[in-house]
Amino acid sequence: MVIMLVAVFMLFVVGAMAALAIDLVTLYTARSEAQLAADGAALAGARVLANSGMTSDTTGGLIPAAEAFATTIATQVATRQNEVGGRTLNPPEVTVSFNDSDASFPTNPHVTVQTRRVDLPTFFARIWGNSALTVAATATAEAYNPSGARILGGTNPVQLTCVKPWLLPNKDPSNSDNPIFDTTTGAINPASSLLGWSFTSPSGKPLSRNPICTDAGGCILPQVAPPSWNYFPGDDATNFPHPTNSLPSCAPALTSNYQESVAGCIQTAISCNQLANIDTNPYGGNRNLDTANAVNCLTHATNNLGDTVAVPVPPVAPFQFIAGTDNPVPGAAPNNVMVSDSLVTVPVFDSSGGAVPTVQIIGFVQLFLNPDGIATPAGGSVNTTVVNMAGCGTGAAGTAILGNGASPVAVRLISSP
Repeated sequence: MVIMLVAVFMLFVVGAMAALAIDLVTLYTARSEAQLAADGAALAGARVLANSGMTSDTTGGLIPAAEAFATTIATQVATRQNEVGGRTLNPPEVTVSFNDSDASFPTNPHVTVQTRRVDLPTFFARIWGNSALTVAATATAEAYNPSGARILGGTNPVQLTCVKPWLLPNKDPSNSDNPIFDTTTGAINPASSLLGWSFTSPSGKPLSRNPICTDAGGCILPQVAPPSWNYFPGDDATNFPHPTNSLPSCAPALTSNYQESVAGCIQTAISCNQLANIDTNPYGGNRNLDTANAVNCLTHATNNLGDTVAVPVPPVAPFQFIAGTDNPVPGAAPNNVMVSDSLVTVPVFDSSGGAVPTVQIIGFVQLFLNPDGIATPAGGSVNTTVVNMAGCGTGAAGTAILGNGASPVAVRLISSP
């Protein structure tokens, strides 16, 4: 009798241990997969909001369209690129929500994604009547634009890498050369219409090298009233040291440190509110021609087949980007892409006192470099579209938030239970 009782008891014990060992492992594995799907989807949704220009829009009119696009992309990432328990999720199993009822949403939107599967099959646990288990995960990501930091009660600046060595004065070509950012707070000028500004705009103009920056003599400073949308080259020896590896292959080949800084990724982080030096040294080549060749190399536009901003022309936010035939990612063209080598960020300096050899960075503008083909743009100018503006001002303080690559709107996970 004892042996029989032990045998019966052991049957239940072994069954319980099998259910615990196998089904719980399956459950926890699926839970991790659900979390990865939620994390990736939340980050993708926040990246869409960052690149859409929504956080740089002072009117708030882009919110509905940006939310709709972010929801679509987040759902696609969760359902097409991740498996949970051996299969991909279905759209009803993914929920995307936003903190759009908060006052901080226009400049610091949060994307929350919940992934949930209620039919995860069990194995040994069926003997206890459990034929299916439920797994769920939630993740929240943010797109942080410091331009509204004072409104939110904070002053944290942003810090990013891959910044191009073009220092722009704080003058808005779309607003009678009034400041782009409030010098102290970093807030975007509400009268600005710079978002979406392009050479194809009714009164747009290309980004050009400041005329006082000659090849033979360098930039002759100070300049009392630097014109808007005229850049000063950053100093390669200090704040903008050229990259030495992972450089793109170009034709014609890169021949100067300046070209490498334009076509490659400067690894030195640039922070809002820091000091930077304008290059006052003589340039040994033709900077205008070098700029054109380096830009075409970076944007894969040598054959005028680089990435583009989606129609209409001029582009209207929320922005979407189309991969060109020369995009190096196989199969990318002619589909929508979330990132592009044509998306770059340049620093904006406090020009209220003119341009001097050492200037203070108070913000950034993110630009889309439109294809120019192999022709040299007149005066070394570059056809750009303004995708984002992010200002910190001279009052920025606290720990800098690291941006994602070249974007001045930092995207990061802030909750991943």
